[in-house]
Amino acid sequence: MINILYIHQSADLYGSDKTLLFLVTNLDKNIFNPIVVLPKKGPLVEALLDKNIKVIITPVLKLHRKMFTLKYLTSLPFEIKKSIKHILKETQGIKINIVQSNTLAVLLGVFLSRKLKAKHIWHVHEIIVHPKFISNLYPKILNQYSDIVICNSKATRDNLLIRNHKLANKLKVIYNGLDSSEFNSIQNLKLKEKFQYNTNDLVITLVGRINRLKGHLLLLKVFDKYFKDKENLKILFVGSPVLGQENYLEEVNNKIIESKLESKVKILPFHKDLSEIWNITDIAVVPSTEAESFGLVALEAMFSKKPVIGTNLGGLKEIIIDNETGFLFDNKDEIAFKNAIEKLISDPLLRNKFGENGYERAISNFSIDKYIGQFADLYKRL
Repeated sequence: MINILYIHQSADLYGSDKTLLFLVTNLDKNIFNPIVVLPKKGPLVEALLDKNIKVIITPVLKLHRKMFTLKYLTSLPFEIKKSIKHILKETQGIKINIVQSNTLAVLLGVFLSRKLKAKHIWHVHEIIVHPKFISNLYPKILNQYSDIVICNSKATRDNLLIRNHKLANKLKVIYNGLDSSEFNSIQNLKLKEKFQYNTNDLVITLVGRINRLKGHLLLLKVFDKYFKDKENLKILFVGSPVLGQENYLEEVNNKIIESKLESKVKILPFHKDLSEIWNITDIAVVPSTEAESFGLVALEAMFSKKPVIGTNLGGLKEIIIDNETGFLFDNKDEIAFKNAIEKLISDPLLRNKFGENGYERAISNFSIDKYIGQFADLYKRL
């Protein structure tokens, strides 16, 4: 039995949370025993326990600005010792073979892997460009304290490699994968009524945390300038801000009120199950203003046979094929974004064609079997 300890930064069910859930719940339990360490309770804990995955709640040394204060640095050794002691107690009698740090933000795996004399895998889901101090520091930490670094896209890999070429032999790309059976591509018009839309409404959906880089304000700006007079065209935002960053939601609400778009835009909080959301969606958008390391929502939309419009940045370029499964546009080119929306709202046949093409691409390149298989092979070789 290969015992693997996964260290993760949050207990939500957004991108990196979901990919961890898919991984640990689909591994062959006759070969692998996954144990997940999380900093708090939340939807991810519930989902893991439902699948009989052991969960340990303890601080994971999440990277944040306050870490660099004298007060925090002084207390850091005690926090590390406390977390490791709790994990050792919870895993007593189990020989941990691999520690996997899931996202750059967690540092506990560095110390825990050494204490346990286990291999350390770092699964990177972020493209960090600024602040420069952090973007240049992390590749050095990865090189020093990991046996292998898994990147969720070539864009993520290249961002690390240009900052530290010594990482070249440790870097491996494994694309995220999804289970096609989780998605229903047959549209149910009654669901539109459930969400208070008319059956002839065209719904443009943006799923993701409300923050500075997901493009909510960009979409509102383009919609306000070019589409607000189209009676049946609607925007749906699905997601919530990070605790403590509610100011981004306030900005979005202020823009909606300022542009008099209250009747056009609906904001729904975080949804555990997005199947109904994708069902009522006509066009999916991922207008990120900074590079996405992957872009899981784009893939979810493609599995749901929806055309996707995304920015020509980061991992999205590796998922969306321009003018085949959707459109890619430069994040500073509002006209290109506007033209992409215009083409899709005016041509239902094109929406269907892109949706079908996207589904075929998703099945071929981003299946759950391929995702799990690559990790399983890696674990067996370590």
